[in-house]
Amino acid sequence: MYEGKSQPLLPIEDFLRRVARHFGFGMVLVTVSLAAGMAGYHFIVRLGWLDAFLNASMLLGGMGPVDPPKTGAAKLFAGLYALYCGLAVLVIAGVVFAPVFHRFLHRFHLEGETGPPET
Repeated sequence: MYEGKSQPLLPIEDFLRRVARHFGFGMVLVTVSLAAGMAGYHFIVRLGWLDAFLNASMLLGGMGPVDPPKTGAAKLFAGLYALYCGLAVLVIAGVVFAPVFHRFLHRFHLEGETGPPET
């Protein structure tokens, strides 16, 4: 997927395409996570779609729920979704920033062996 340590630095156009692909995949993960949260808040917690969107997006964004759940099933869903969101944010950030981090490390490795790489 990525170039190896003996390969030259990826041209900037290809790198930007790689960043765009990773960003797109990250946005797919956000969309799926938000849709799952909205469905849970709508069908389990019994909120309207707009309130379900608000609660799911606030949890996915790290802010916390707006409407506290009232029933046991709703509390269980909200707790599990909150745990999932904490992990999802880390995974999504890793997916989005992986190409940039790899390029930095690859460039650093190439500089150590042969001097500054050509860009």
